[in-house]
Amino acid sequence: MVDLVAQHGLHGTSMSMIAEQAGVATGTAYVHYDSKEALLVAAFVEVKTGLGRAALHEVDLSAEPRTVFEEVWRNCHRYLSDDPSIAGFLVQVEVSPLRKVAHDALPGDDPLTSAAEGLGAYLVDLPAEVLYDLSLAPAVRLVASGTALSKTDLSTVIESCWRAVAKT
Repeated sequence: MVDLVAQHGLHGTSMSMIAEQAGVATGTAYVHYDSKEALLVAAFVEVKTGLGRAALHEVDLSAEPRTVFEEVWRNCHRYLSDDPSIAGFLVQVEVSPLRKVAHDALPGDDPLTSAAEGLGAYLVDLPAEVLYDLSLAPAVRLVASGTALSKTDLSTVIESCWRAVAKT
């Protein structure tokens, strides 16, 4: 379903398309989810949790904050680059009316939120969604748009994101 949303958008992806991809009747999808929106929110939680786990993979959270940020950013970018439909799905949700509902559905132990809280003392005092937009959202958008950057340019983007959110 993630790939359908990435390709067709939230409104262009119907429950019948989702059911067909899953190999079930459309009515069967409604047995598990009350609505398409409920299914999309559940998918968002699963995708964002997977991204969080990948972002923190082998990251030493006790390292210098800037190093932690860079490793998390690179891990996010790498994970999304391996399956760009995930990035496309996230962009679709982030710009939709489902954004708040989807974020509110994230569990309290969401890995990315936990990592951000650990860096909190080093980040400017802005709402979490603004910090996300200035820090990790560029990784998502770059992959979703198919923008390939050289290693040097990628490092420049990461550095720019860090400067946008770091206190010093």
